[in-house]
Amino acid sequence: MSIEKEAKEKIIGIDRNIFFVGITSFLTDTTTKMIYAIMPLFLMTLGATKTELSLIEGIAESTASVLKALSGWWSDKIGKNKPFMIIGYTFTAILSPLFALVTSPLQVLLIRFTERVGKGIRTAPRDSLVAASSEEDTKGRGFGFHKAMDNSGAILGPLLAFGILGVFPGDYRRVFVFAAIPGLFGLISIIFFVKEAKRDKEEILGKIALKDFSKKYYFFLGVIFLFTLGNSTDALLLVKASDLGIQATYIPIIYLIFNSVSVIFAVPAGILSDKIGRERLIIFGYLLYSLIYFGFGRTNSQVVLIMLFALYGLYSAATDGVQKALVSDLIDKNKRGTGLGIYNCLIGVTLLPASVIAGLLYDKINNRAPFYYGSIMALVAAVFMMIFYTKGLGPVKKVKKHNMKGD
Repeated sequence: MSIEKEAKEKIIGIDRNIFFVGITSFLTDTTTKMIYAIMPLFLMTLGATKTELSLIEGIAESTASVLKALSGWWSDKIGKNKPFMIIGYTFTAILSPLFALVTSPLQVLLIRFTERVGKGIRTAPRDSLVAASSEEDTKGRGFGFHKAMDNSGAILGPLLAFGILGVFPGDYRRVFVFAAIPGLFGLISIIFFVKEAKRDKEEILGKIALKDFSKKYYFFLGVIFLFTLGNSTDALLLVKASDLGIQATYIPIIYLIFNSVSVIFAVPAGILSDKIGRERLIIFGYLLYSLIYFGFGRTNSQVVLIMLFALYGLYSAATDGVQKALVSDLIDKNKRGTGLGIYNCLIGVTLLPASVIAGLLYDKINNRAPFYYGSIMALVAAVFMMIFYTKGLGPVKKVKKHNMKGD
């Protein structure tokens, strides 16, 4: 069986490549979310302040994000995505259990930063492979499936963390040790079951310049920058839950609710974006985020907080995968890795000032201020996204009708 033929096989109606990339993301995100769901509370046991907590997340995500643009460009240049994915997922599989050995917030930062380097290496090539493995009129569905699998791991991860803490209360280090197992299986999946998406010679990237990308693309990046500047680390949401009296053992369950809703709606949202346009869904997501963050700032009720976490999952489903699909619509096929890399890099780099601002607002003012700030920035981004849509800046193309059966 040839690689080209094998790459076109479908599993449960999903391209074989996208399916196994999804499996890898599911297993890897199980690892990372086992860790992430308890990391804010673990850092606080080490004496970290809210500002330090935000700074650690911001530095880890943003400084490694430069690699997202570089790895995306490099994968376009050599016409291969899989080597970058293997290297990136190896970082996570090997480094994750080392959190069990740390004794200070600085050591957490060093490991977290190095592990995020792995994410920086793999993200853009992975997204490029998903786009290349999708039909032009089903990219939303492909990215939606990947997002659903990613968030399925984000459901299982906190659930496993909850179970371990239930048996061993307060033993965060034990959670870190067990977290290594699914990450290793994810690495095996990417090595043995994912194939390179076939590219024609003319699709291999030559020289590239800033002018090679459209004004539409840069305008959209501007919108993303505005939104992300108010979209600080989710760790502060978990701290807010703790502030409202939710016990540490149940914090992973709160995070699980958010991810469960995102999984349920990610694929339908991607399919809907293929039909009605990605811009409309993104505008809806930004407006919803604005309302949710206003609610996080306003509420003192645990019940309302849980409802807001559920709605936060709906926002995630409506935007995360859909934004990547829109980026891939706005750039040429041979520049997808580069374009998606710049997009992911921008989000990661902007997370640093966003998290620092939110952390300072949390420490210096109160636990409402960072959420009001995020709500305002999302509203501003939604307005600019409306301009993007109404002024015809988005991709203008008719999506062909396709038979959902056996797609």
